[in-house]
Amino acid sequence: ITLNTSKVINMEYRFLGPTGVKVSPLCLGTMQFGWTADEEASFQVMDYALEHGINFFDTANIYSRWAENSYPGKSEEIIGRWMKDRGVRDEIVLATKVRGPMGDGPNKEGVSRRHIFEQVQASLKRLQTDYIDLYQTHWDDQVHPLEETMRALNAVVEKGWVHYLGASNIKNWRLMKALWISDKHGWVSYQVIQPKYSLMERKRFEEELQPVARSENLGVIPYSPLAGGFLTGKYQKDKPLPDSQRAKRIQELYFNERGWKVIHELNEIAKELDATHSQVALAWILRQDTITAPIIGANSVNQLKELLPAIELNLNQDHIARLNEASSY
Repeated sequence: ITLNTSKVINMEYRFLGPTGVKVSPLCLGTMQFGWTADEEASFQVMDYALEHGINFFDTANIYSRWAENSYPGKSEEIIGRWMKDRGVRDEIVLATKVRGPMGDGPNKEGVSRRHIFEQVQASLKRLQTDYIDLYQTHWDDQVHPLEETMRALNAVVEKGWVHYLGASNIKNWRLMKALWISDKHGWVSYQVIQPKYSLMERKRFEEELQPVARSENLGVIPYSPLAGGFLTGKYQKDKPLPDSQRAKRIQELYFNERGWKVIHELNEIAKELDATHSQVALAWILRQDTITAPIIGANSVNQLKELLPAIELNLNQDHIARLNEASSY
């Protein structure tokens, strides 16, 4: 199948941190593949993404371990079958992760040398590819020595299995220690970080990790940029909770004075720009210092279709100031 890439919107590709690789300003997250999106829907979403210029996909080896009738590695398998069927591996910048439990037993998780070597090869097989563009530690692991982890990650790059390294859910001091260890030994270091960041989750990234990203020229690909769906517009102060598995958790986290201030400004700015709440929230992130590409998820083409115009949505300084004030921590 040959995909029609003539539909690309005005896409300004960005360098992925200090690497020489260019990626789209939105990254397609694939946690839902094999969970809330079956294989057919997943193929349709990836087709639409690539046809419209999204060349950056993010997954993880544990997706979707938690889902009924699923297993760890299912998302990677779906992506692998899609890339092989479409013949598009060379067009994709592909990211995956290691750390989470991939089975029972004491050595089936973590970032030991053994587990990293085992899992990078398993991911390559599931993805039906010879290389992974960006290999990330899914979250920090203070059980295994950091020097062992960085030595193993350097080795998978030297073997050609991986091109670049990243870290998700890591504290600033641990990130700096990892960078120091790699520099000390002349090893390949982390070049990308994947923090949680949105209008509702600003403090930790902006106070702790953003200064490191700025100083060390790291790429930043934040996840949950729509705060688990709170910033999509379906949550309003005067409306009942939507029928969603996440709704109760969203209520606990964000149904407060600050949350409703943010929703109010999103309501107003969306009207002014004839845009959706999601587009405004993503456009705000895209304007932030150090951000490379927020990670978006979609269960259907219609959901993805709504999000992509955020790339071209121009928020002015007043819009940015109002959203900053409403979401101030």
